[in-house]
Amino acid sequence: MSQHTDHGHQHDATPRSEYDAGHGPRADGIHAHQGHTTHSRQQRTRHGGHSATTRGHHHDNTEFDWDVMGPTLEQNAELSSPQYEEAARWIAGLPTAPKVRRVLDIGSGPGVISCLLAQVFPEAEVVAVDGTPALLERARARAQRLGLGDRVRTRQAELPADLAGLGEADLIWAGNALHHMGDQRAALSGFAGLLRAGGTIALVEGGLPPRQLPRDIGMGRPGLEARLDAITAEWFEDMRVSLPGSTRETEDWSALFTAVGLDPQGTRSFLLDLPAPLSGPALDHVVAEFGRRREMFGEALSAEDIAVLDRLLDPEDPAGLRHRPDVFLLMARTVHLGRKG
Repeated sequence: MSQHTDHGHQHDATPRSEYDAGHGPRADGIHAHQGHTTHSRQQRTRHGGHSATTRGHHHDNTEFDWDVMGPTLEQNAELSSPQYEEAARWIAGLPTAPKVRRVLDIGSGPGVISCLLAQVFPEAEVVAVDGTPALLERARARAQRLGLGDRVRTRQAELPADLAGLGEADLIWAGNALHHMGDQRAALSGFAGLLRAGGTIALVEGGLPPRQLPRDIGMGRPGLEARLDAITAEWFEDMRVSLPGSTRETEDWSALFTAVGLDPQGTRSFLLDLPAPLSGPALDHVVAEFGRRREMFGEALSAEDIAVLDRLLDPEDPAGLRHRPDVFLLMARTVHLGRKG
């Protein structure tokens, strides 16, 4: 898992939030991207909290209640759907695009992106792959509601261990999932081995950390989000190092595609730009994200920054997020394509 967002991470095909851009804690409280997750069993006992928490665990080792988290993951994924739809249509329109008959959505979470891919590729069977049964049930229910139940399937799997059993595909969508796997090169090679001739891997990795407030919000020291980003970057590196089989890899995705026998097909970034003032689900998302960071990073923040976060999260404070006219949501997700010749 579940962007991500945002940056996103995961490692046994569990859920990621759709907010995972830029290696940041996911909006689902685990790690996110797309509403996906992916963690190894070992990782579950050692990690948590980052939009890449251990599968099913928070950073304090408490169990996630996926029935409660599911709606939040789904809502977060829906916020980023315009980015992902644009990315999917870019893939479908490429001169080298394969005829897509089968899609694997790795770390599918509640299936928002799985259903979107089924709509963009109307002749394809889409398999939502995740490690959390409650989220796969949401994916099935969503597909039924949208009239896609005959083409969207679900598969519970632990990745990368169960990768070989997923079957062949013409398109593999890996949204903020690869960085949750200790040996990224080996995992990418496993993905490549599932591709049919001419098939494509769409790797959602990188992008830009989300921005939600001006640099100077009129209280505390300016630059709060930049400081939170720096803490998140440290968290991300600690997460990567402690993954089972962790191997350091230069994040040159085109070079990695080449190394596993794929032809790089291009890279594009897709913007989500929701201007101030925010309301509805987008504002709920921002409030939840700041609350998660306050919980996760409290020990690393200064007393001044903690006081500012507490005010921002106070629903009664006139300077809080619920009452500010300057809250927005701006983020970018980057998609890298590799093709099997």
